Amino acid sequence: MNTISQDPPVLASELDFLLLRHHQDPHALVQILREWQAMQGWLSRSALSQMANTLGLTLAHVEGVAGFYRFFHTQPVGEYRVLFSDNITDRMLGSEALLQDLCRRLKVVKGQTRADGLVSVTTTSCTGLCDQGPALLVNHHQVVTKLTPSRMEHLAALIEQRVPIAQWPVEWSRVVDQIHRADVKLGEQPDPGQALSAACTRGPLAILDELKRAKLRGRGGAGYATGTKWQLCRNAPGQMHYVVCNADEGEPGTFKDRVLLSSCADAVVEGMTIAAMVVGARQGLIYLRGEYRYLLDHLESVLQRRHEQGLLGTAIQGQAGFDFDIVIHVGAGAYVCGEESALIESLEGKRGTPRIRPPFPVECGYLGQPTTVNNVETFCAVTHIALNGAPWWSSIGTPQSTGTKIHSVSGDCDRPGIYEYPFGTRIGRILEDCGAHDTQAVQVGGPSGVCLSASEFSRCIGFEDVPTAGAFMVFDRSRDMFEVARNFAHFFAHESCGFCTPCRVGNELVVRRLDKLQRGHGSTQDLDELYELDKLMHGATHCGLGAAACNPLRDTIAKFRPAYERHLKSLHFVPGFDLDAELSQARLATARDDAGAHLETLL
Repeated sequence: MNTISQDPPVLASELDFLLLRHHQDPHALVQILREWQAMQGWLSRSALSQMANTLGLTLAHVEGVAGFYRFFHTQPVGEYRVLFSDNITDRMLGSEALLQDLCRRLKVVKGQTRADGLVSVTTTSCTGLCDQGPALLVNHHQVVTKLTPSRMEHLAALIEQRVPIAQWPVEWSRVVDQIHRADVKLGEQPDPGQALSAACTRGPLAILDELKRAKLRGRGGAGYATGTKWQLCRNAPGQMHYVVCNADEGEPGTFKDRVLLSSCADAVVEGMTIAAMVVGARQGLIYLRGEYRYLLDHLESVLQRRHEQGLLGTAIQGQAGFDFDIVIHVGAGAYVCGEESALIESLEGKRGTPRIRPPFPVECGYLGQPTTVNNVETFCAVTHIALNGAPWWSSIGTPQSTGTKIHSVSGDCDRPGIYEYPFGTRIGRILEDCGAHDTQAVQVGGPSGVCLSASEFSRCIGFEDVPTAGAFMVFDRSRDMFEVARNFAHFFAHESCGFCTPCRVGNELVVRRLDKLQRGHGSTQDLDELYELDKLMHGATHCGLGAAACNPLRDTIAKFRPAYERHLKSLHFVPGFDLDAELSQARLATARDDAGAHLETLL
């Protein structure tokens, strides 16, 4: 007997309308869930059941998708859902104290909904606002930047008075680009359609050859040759070909794509349209991370304007048969969806679990069809190459790393924000320009990148030296690099999709050992165990998240070992302290904690 409670008829009718608006397409499930939750505040089981019945899916599937993304709620939550960004740079700016202050003012416990259902306060991963933090999100779409104690007092009062978010002070949600150094991609922008016209004049094969001669490599971190990727997609057999823009900029410390989407959206969309011409695609999709929901209206207006200008839709620029359109898919909070196959799974209305590869997306991607996935900055670069040519682009940077790279600079510096440099620029030059002082470390490329000590600041950004996805996090000598690594470890443990045991269990074991060290109960044996976990995860995980999760741990232990050893001191200098007995107890406790996880590994 079905005991699922039914929503009131008016709500069921509204849900029917929402499902019809999405053509009852099961691949739109994530968007349907997101929009329904925005209307109702949470996802009731009866609503999920109706979605399953109408979309031809099982309730288990729909509930599984709803439970995967951290921005979805299958239980009632606060009318005001406040999420503080928990990136390390937000913490350095005092976010933890501000969160506690807000909880005290609202009389709510972190992670719980207040008894009257008015508010809940907790943390989320990096919100892409590291240059103007501490920051928070309200109801997953309203940003509040540059938090202060006085702003917390005002915010608490507005919530208690149930003032609608739309009536909050406008300046609270003002997001500034903060472009401190612009080069070819962030400088003067071409007129809409200018690069596309040049590409159409040359033709798809000539543009493909231009990208290869320019040696353009993907700007998302992996650095795969763009021309080669497009060639593979173009040649792959399929009924349809697709172009996907990966705007799921979830790496902590990275916010360059936010700025490109805000100030250079035409160049990004134009690059996608050129890609469609080259690979033979008629449909494009932009996967916009859930934390950037506030950019949706702006991006929709850009697409609409380009339709009106004949730069999207049918017969683009008057060319019969050149038909291409773009839709925007908004994510729901899942870092792993930055991996291209997990992103495609999400686009198809599923949990964002990375696929087994091969086959690769260029052969079997969205809906099983050939798909090229490139990130925001890559498409922007394509537009400039199509307009100015390969010789111009390849004259910038180095022979192996051509062109420029945009960096999101945050942390201990006077001028956080966006900096664009030719590849081959020294790390030290970036530190000088951003006003960094007494720097002990720089995390380049985010937590999954590389941590550099002061002795390495003469190294240069580039695929042949210091590869980077765009994050540039600065730490001066007042910072505890152990705490930096511990924050990153918690991030990876929280963001693991849970598909494979080495990542799911390995990240949890890393967190437990680091937390044990933080409490002063660790030993050098724990450091040895962390090394072993790194080796295991690096070679055994299903996707790149687990393989890269220990990168900051490995770098900081090797380059800042005293930061770890300081957390062992409490075992040595306490009067009457029995070191051997305490170590034995600590090892026993760790063994008990880890036993279940180790058994799971064996099974």
